[in-house]
Amino acid sequence: MAQERVGRRLAAILAADVSGYSRLMGIDEEGTLTALKVCRRELIDPKVAEHHGRIVKTSGDGALVEFASAVEATRCAMQIQLAMAKRNAAIPEDRRIEFRIGINVGDIIIDEGDIYGDGVNIAARVESLASPGAICLSDDAYKQVKGKLSLEVSDLGEQQLKNISEPVRVYSIRCHETPSLPTRKLPDKPSIAVLPFQNISGDPEQEYFCDGMAEDIITGLSRIKWLFIIARNSSFTYKGRAVDVKQVSRDLGVRYVVEGSVRKAGDRVRISAQVVEAETGIHVWAERYDRPLDDIFALQDEITLSVVGAIEPSLRAAEIERVKRKRPDSLDAYDLVLRALPHMYVAMPEDAANAVPLLQRALALEADYAAAHGGLAWCHETLFMRAGFSDENRAAAIRHGRAAIAHGRDDATALALGAFAVAMVEHDRVTAFEAFERAVALSPSSSLALFFGSVALAYGGEAERAIEWAERALRISPLDRWVMPPTTGWPSDISCAGVTKKRRMPAVARSNPIPAPACRTACWPHHWPSLVAWKKRKQSPSAC
Repeated sequence: MAQERVGRRLAAILAADVSGYSRLMGIDEEGTLTALKVCRRELIDPKVAEHHGRIVKTSGDGALVEFASAVEATRCAMQIQLAMAKRNAAIPEDRRIEFRIGINVGDIIIDEGDIYGDGVNIAARVESLASPGAICLSDDAYKQVKGKLSLEVSDLGEQQLKNISEPVRVYSIRCHETPSLPTRKLPDKPSIAVLPFQNISGDPEQEYFCDGMAEDIITGLSRIKWLFIIARNSSFTYKGRAVDVKQVSRDLGVRYVVEGSVRKAGDRVRISAQVVEAETGIHVWAERYDRPLDDIFALQDEITLSVVGAIEPSLRAAEIERVKRKRPDSLDAYDLVLRALPHMYVAMPEDAANAVPLLQRALALEADYAAAHGGLAWCHETLFMRAGFSDENRAAAIRHGRAAIAHGRDDATALALGAFAVAMVEHDRVTAFEAFERAVALSPSSSLALFFGSVALAYGGEAERAIEWAERALRISPLDRWVMPPTTGWPSDISCAGVTKKRRMPAVARSNPIPAPACRTACWPHHWPSLVAWKKRKQSPSAC
């Protein structure tokens, strides 16, 4: 019996889905479904027809579309994204429907109207690399549109796509103008930003490991006094986005950018890292490390040392040694702290409660692990200040805060977290400020130490010094969500609340300037006007 002939053809395949679909459905199922239907009826279906495409199939949040031309597919995608940007302008950010689109050109199999094959699979994998509101093209698709359309393109390099045997070069297309930050002047000394490392393991569970790798490099580099380091909360705003290193340089005011990727397979890990001079795009240094996981700490130190050596080959050996930090003997303890970090950074009671068991397990393995003590001090401070002022949380915040200070003599982050808890909960400003000073001496580029120190200084009544520390934190970490919220365009710092209270308090209150815990929650909004602008105007800011 003759085998049935399989139908094939070359096509441009467009894959699209809604970013954050599950979250949107959780907020408003009926509203989200209605909005999606309107988008399809009024925008997607007409645009696909206009560009001679065929909608192969749709799912709850996605669509697969076939075109005869890569140019038409790209034009269609760009017009959809531009139209969606206009629609979303008047919609709150947490309710916006934003599409991610991927386009590939390849050979496909046709069966009863559906399409199959690597050509389709690559389009779907490329789509997952696109930022919300953006488009990613495979190399095969980009070759077809290059020179035919006016595009703002970023080369994302070769990507190892899930279930695709060979790496695929991917390009990102920016479809609309977004508010840009002012170009920042480069500091006098070498400056660098470490971007989030890409997880190319194909396992979302390994995201925390990739983030931990980048954070360790930031921490290690920040202890080199001659180097200006952009803090984690600013560099991590680029996580999951198509990155143009020149734009990163302009946004953050740095000369060098560190990029990297992590792939875990079994009991081994492959880490690739590179340093790029942003202005020229020249790769100053690049290296790949293949190591067993039981040697991960030595590997992280090796990467940090190599990065430093690439930027300043004449760095003295003693300065390189200071990059190294004390680590727990157990990978498990470090692993647990990494898993707790995303919850800690939220600084809200529910997330703090989720972080506490992870940090407690880390301490059960390494009782003097300063990072875990610092994390617990912050979590219990959050729970005390924002979830009922329980004596248990107060005692735990003080206990772990003092332990972080005692065990973290060479760890600026642990010192800062411990000092913050001691200042805000125990009100022992002498001990707290000694620890803050030690943290900043260890790591002059630690925006966390400067930022938390500015808060403690403000509540302690030292307004001018609080402003100074806040300004330094802002320069080091201009995109930090605590310091520069993206919606206002104004620098913001919670120490403003303490400064305000200090300026407006009657004399009897100023004699004991740390306010009651109930005032705390009113002092965290991100709409405070700039401390710097206020200082220049010499006017009183709005009341807390």
